[in-house]
Amino acid sequence: MPHVPDNYQQRFERRWGHLTRPHVRALAWLLDAPDLLDPASGHWNGQIASLGPVSSEVAAWLAALQTDPAPLDCALGTKFYSRLGLYAEKLLAFYFEQHGLLHAHGLQVQVNRNETVGEFDFLLKDDDRLLHWEFATKFYLLEGRPDAGVFHHLIGPNLADTLGLKMRKILDRQLALSVHPAATSLLPQAVHAAQALVKGWLFYEHGVLQQMEGIFPTHNHGFWCTAGQVQGERYVILPKLQWLAPFKGRDVEVFDIVSLQARLADSMQPVLVAAVEHIDGWEVETARGFVVPDDWQSQAAERRIEGRLPA
Repeated sequence: MPHVPDNYQQRFERRWGHLTRPHVRALAWLLDAPDLLDPASGHWNGQIASLGPVSSEVAAWLAALQTDPAPLDCALGTKFYSRLGLYAEKLLAFYFEQHGLLHAHGLQVQVNRNETVGEFDFLLKDDDRLLHWEFATKFYLLEGRPDAGVFHHLIGPNLADTLGLKMRKILDRQLALSVHPAATSLLPQAVHAAQALVKGWLFYEHGVLQQMEGIFPTHNHGFWCTAGQVQGERYVILPKLQWLAPFKGRDVEVFDIVSLQARLADSMQPVLVAAVEHIDGWEVETARGFVVPDDWQSQAAERRIEGRLPA
């Protein structure tokens, strides 16, 4: 909640402020955002992928999409995406395809006509090697004190999972797909490496950042609090498909602190909001956080302690 000088939102706006189309801006965030997990941490045994810095050529390509978004709009199609993860995956698939890196996206592996073993998120070409990447965009709130290397205190806003459970599923099950006998017959060659690419934001009570082994030190982060604890002056409520990149928009409802508290006082679910400043006709995000129901923390702790968070 506190205003942090030179935070990620400000750095993003300095580099990508010319990108105002939501799809192009979201794609720029996927390519630019720091990793959520630290690829160099021994905790992950080399199983975390990273896109690396955005090159000047890719930056120019994004600027061209801002001018003419037709190729990206065509790739996304007219479908309404209700799942943020699927939307982000389609954006990333477009980038890989446009840059000649994509071998396959969403390739299903079946034992027989009626039994599907799994699905590759991405099979990528790396010179003469084949890579298997599983991709996730995740948003977790830290409840309580961090537990080193387990991450069950990093809980999804709707109490649907934890970072620990999510990564166990990816590392133990999804990344093993490339060595399944049913998969090897579909592949032109053996997979050189299977890794997870994880982007997202972590949220801390009142914005008090916690460093954790295995988490990238400069990961994207925000605050969480109850409606009665919200501070600041101007906010917008972020629809789910705008959770990725720092918000920039026009003609959007802006709430002062009183109207935001009134709007969210009876909310049964956490709501992601962005603090905004009015700059040159745009509402530009300066910070973000989840406003949670008053009993969210107690529910999260109870489910975690009793093991009732689903895998």
